[in-house]
Amino acid sequence: MQYDLQLRAAASAVYNACYPSEDWSPVGFDEAERFGTVHYRQAVDAALQARAVMAARGEQLALPVFA
Repeated sequence: MQYDLQLRAAASAVYNACYPSEDWSPVGFDEAERFGTVHYRQAVDAALQARAVMAARGEQLALPVFA
């Protein structure tokens, strides 16, 4: 997802909100992305759904981009 930095930032925000500690997910976002874990895929799906809802309303997903 390196080509869409806003979507990656949104997925990271969802991931960190839903899986805040090792009790919820054994790895952080970057590692989950690298391995394509179920937690990562769920966060990406949530970010895509949020973007679709906002697009339908004529809004834009605008999140800070973190390197």
